[in-house]
Amino acid sequence: MIRTVVCRVHPRLSRPLSSSARRPSELLPSSQSPIVSKLNFFNSVTPDGQKIPTYRILDGTGRLIDGAVLPDIDKSFALKLYENMQLLPTMDNILYNVQRQGKISFYMTAYGEEATIIGSAAALENDDEVLGQYREMGVLLWRGFGINNVMAQCFGNEEDTSGKGRQMPVHLGSSEYHFHTISSPLATQIPQAAGVGYALRRDPLRRGRSVAACFFGEGAASEGDFHAGLLLASTIPSPTVFIARNNGFAISTPSNEQFYGDGIASRGPGYGIDTVRVDGNDVLAVLATVREARQRSLDQGRAVLVEAMTYRVGHHSTSDDSFAYRARSEVEDRKRIDNPLVRFRLFLEAQGWWDEAAEEELKNRLRAEVMTHFKRAESLKRCELSELFSDVYGGEEPWNLKEQREELAILLRKYGNSWEPWRNEMAKFKNNGQDLLKEN
Repeated sequence: MIRTVVCRVHPRLSRPLSSSARRPSELLPSSQSPIVSKLNFFNSVTPDGQKIPTYRILDGTGRLIDGAVLPDIDKSFALKLYENMQLLPTMDNILYNVQRQGKISFYMTAYGEEATIIGSAAALENDDEVLGQYREMGVLLWRGFGINNVMAQCFGNEEDTSGKGRQMPVHLGSSEYHFHTISSPLATQIPQAAGVGYALRRDPLRRGRSVAACFFGEGAASEGDFHAGLLLASTIPSPTVFIARNNGFAISTPSNEQFYGDGIASRGPGYGIDTVRVDGNDVLAVLATVREARQRSLDQGRAVLVEAMTYRVGHHSTSDDSFAYRARSEVEDRKRIDNPLVRFRLFLEAQGWWDEAAEEELKNRLRAEVMTHFKRAESLKRCELSELFSDVYGGEEPWNLKEQREELAILLRKYGNSWEPWRNEMAKFKNNGQDLLKEN
């Protein structure tokens, strides 16, 4: 038997679905993105498709640009900024030449980036935790670390508080001045900074008061650690100010060969963090920018990204000859056209705060101070040889270090006095290395 089944359709369902019925929600789950019917690709973080703008206060002649507002500074503060900016090339000139003479093993200059470094240092509080890359010596000098401590670290002598002579030159550190010790591997400090920021947020004594400030170059932003750090600091979240020094080169690779997008700033919105681009050769613009970035980071409890646009006038390090990959005329043009020191000096002169006599006195005084500390550091011996094994790990010394200590002591007893190269080397250490022999 064949049965016929008749289905009755409700009258309301027999009509075409209305637009509102087809779209019960204008947003997709877990998204604030509106629904559109027009296909549209985009490749810009700005609404009009233009490049991200760069914030500036002073033009190349030290004058305020139209609409610019000076940050809150007075004469004494402005002169402190300038003195610290001048101190960097003074030290760089001497220590670069010292390395060329073979008296230290390595050095990195900050030529061309003085405004970015000192402007950022001045905008931070002295107890904000700083995680640098290797051009941020100026942050420590601003905080009072002192020329003598820099020299001691570069020579690795007995007064080296950064690492007791066990670190490469300019790999500075100071718990007293809240400056985490520099490490050579690229970008490792970026996720570490996010963790430091998170620790600050969890500390009742520092919550809402301190940030972690992380410096790195645009080349480091190509490392995976960059993305891990920004993701962590934006989602956990943690009060961390990321300061990218876009100086145009990752050693020998120019920025236009490092990435196709609009610099480093274009990546910030992808992690949901406030982002700004600033003229890194304008110390007042950097000061105002990092001040605001720091306050936003505290208020929101999450990361802020600052991209400082500057130019690396010097070689990447003493291991590099930049004229092998860029024209000397290009560097000289940048020194002449947009020198951060000249720009700020012209501003000071326009305020009536500076003149040629003051300029000459400052340069002579700084050079004399640096030379005095250099000569003293050069004359001191290295730390005691036994310090090679101390402060490596917390708690009890592990078995492998004990074995290494004992093995070195055996070798020193065997060859230390009879073989001239070892005898000469031991004489460079405090107590001539005998402290290690006494312990073993």
